[in-house]
Amino acid sequence: MLAAIIILLSTAAAIAALVWAHRFFKEMMSYDEGTDLMKEIAQSVRLGAAAYLHQQIKWVTVVFIAIAILLALAAYLGLQSAMLPFAFLSGGFFSGLAGYFGMKTATWASSRTAAGAAKSLNEGLQIAFRSGAVMGLTVVGLGLLFICIWFVIIYWLIPMFGGEAARMSMSQISVAMLSFGMGASAQALFARVGGGIFTKAADVGADLVGKVENSMKEDSPQNPATIADNVGDNVGDVAGMGADLYESYIGSILAAAALGAAAFASQGILPNGLEATTAQLHAMLLPIAIAAAGIVLSIIGVYAVKTGEDLSQKALLVALAKGVNLSSALVIIASIVLSYILMPKVEGTLIFGIPGVAFSIILGLVAGWLIGKWTEYSTSDEYKPTRNLAGQAQTGPATIIINGIADGMISTWFPVVVICAATIAAFGFANGGRFQDLEYFALGLYGVGIAAVGMLSTLGITLATDA
Repeated sequence: MLAAIIILLSTAAAIAALVWAHRFFKEMMSYDEGTDLMKEIAQSVRLGAAAYLHQQIKWVTVVFIAIAILLALAAYLGLQSAMLPFAFLSGGFFSGLAGYFGMKTATWASSRTAAGAAKSLNEGLQIAFRSGAVMGLTVVGLGLLFICIWFVIIYWLIPMFGGEAARMSMSQISVAMLSFGMGASAQALFARVGGGIFTKAADVGADLVGKVENSMKEDSPQNPATIADNVGDNVGDVAGMGADLYESYIGSILAAAALGAAAFASQGILPNGLEATTAQLHAMLLPIAIAAAGIVLSIIGVYAVKTGEDLSQKALLVALAKGVNLSSALVIIASIVLSYILMPKVEGTLIFGIPGVAFSIILGLVAGWLIGKWTEYSTSDEYKPTRNLAGQAQTGPATIIINGIADGMISTWFPVVVICAATIAAFGFANGGRFQDLEYFALGLYGVGIAAVGMLSTLGITLATDA
């Protein structure tokens, strides 16, 4: 009964994400598109992006059909589940769909954002941010919906129509669902890498031809390569990023679910009176529930993003941080509540009566937040590193190139330290600090896996700041 409630609520959260994404899209389309020149440029970018995606989809379809045939052959020979070819195709389709919707929204929103910013900074921010939220909510909505649909098929529908002989164990279900992310990974490879190559080639081409050879300004409308540059930004940094993060999102949830099933496969750590199947099921449902809560709380956070008319980048970053911080704080509370309800109470892993896994989730969320803040500090012109780098330009291009590379290398130390510390701490919280006890080792790995779910739980709003 509890499993049905969690899946039903999670499906509702996924559908809510898609509904709100559509609402934000319609809201964006209601704004003025700007002058005739702005409309003309935006239309050119839309046509270029659509042409690129058409070519990409054509070749991706050929590859997907070929792989699906090989997977079907493997299933026929009994080497794979018969559902894998269908899950592979549906995963790739949902991943591509997320990127397409995000790119379509971005190409329609660009001129409207510029026109809105000319009237009011807050109006420009609202159009841009809520257009980005379309991408964020589409990614998490389609991702969670994909997982819920396949869980229902495997856990309920197959035994219903195939009989008890067709029922799979929780470990078999988790392994089968883990392989369902293959389609999303394949689509992400084409979208991210292909789009990335296009955007860099177009960007460098625009800079070399326009700025260096013809002394044009950055993004000058007289430079035809500027259109290609903007097309590249949309197909690589929006459509490609959407497909890439869709794969990361469902991959983290499915991996955590598989580790949860593995953690409670042994009778040794089970609380008294709790069956292994029930413990495995609850551990598999927890990452799905966290993702569902993150969707709802991300939608709440979107409405908190507002700004005044201060034109500084710092003011805009503060406005964006309001939404992210609110969603993150609410997810922390939701993580504690959901972990208390779903997570088996393993002896020695409770902290004030709360399963240690809750703190693993929180650690993952906090680690992601810290890395985001460090990135802001390292790259924003409001802070010392970028300002110091800009000062190097006074002595010539050589020093700014050397210092730029050096700053980039130095900036990586903080994320590495944070991720390593969070991984070890998440492992320790989940298994009660039993680092040398093999019986609790899988539970520690579950803590690491679900920490990744915590890090991506607010993807609906954090992706909006980037898209």
